[in-house]
Amino acid sequence: MIFPDLHSWALTPKQAIALQRDLGARIILVNHLPKPLNTVAGVDVSYRRHGTTFHAAIVVLSFPDLQIIDQASAVAESSFPYIPGLLSFRELPVLLEAFRKLQTVPDLVLADGQGIAHPRRLGLASHLGIWLDLPTIGCAKSRLVGEAEEVADERGSSLPLFDRGDVIGWVLRTRTGVKPLYVSPGHLVDFSTASRMTLACGGGYRLPEPTRQAHLLSNRLRLEESN
Repeated sequence: MIFPDLHSWALTPKQAIALQRDLGARIILVNHLPKPLNTVAGVDVSYRRHGTTFHAAIVVLSFPDLQIIDQASAVAESSFPYIPGLLSFRELPVLLEAFRKLQTVPDLVLADGQGIAHPRRLGLASHLGIWLDLPTIGCAKSRLVGEAEEVADERGSSLPLFDRGDVIGWVLRTRTGVKPLYVSPGHLVDFSTASRMTLACGGGYRLPEPTRQAHLLSNRLRLEESN
């Protein structure tokens, strides 16, 4: 893939927070998915706890049959500190390197991280969506911000996630009896599409199949390097 640079990564945490506020104003929460939608990518980054070597993986699946058709990976060092709410400044540089190797431009990207369910409405999925100018959805395993009631146990059950009176996403049960995901639009996707596509990409696991495959690949790359 070819895409222009959006900004420099040589930022202090204070500068990164200011940039998030600026970029958050550019998020579009209107559905721009193509019709028909043919490809969905999942992205994930793996690294040792407290480590500085990051392994990024992208897996592109056909839709709706969810078969792998393309993948790419990259490895890079990151010196940006771990600060809640600034995850994209640690993980996006290596993810973008992987996207530059990708042969297929996906119609939609699902990220293992937050979309607008973020204090400054710019989680990893939203940041990535603006950089690539592609529709993105955040499918996070844990909640960063917001409050919600307890969601029902059945697959497909959902409740809105609120922050300061605003709906910022969904608590979505993707597998019956298993912990829910925190799903939010990233960029160029609306709220209902975010939950609908997350369920449509389900392969019987808690994680949507695109992000599950990316997670498997990034972990395998990290383990191979350590052996």
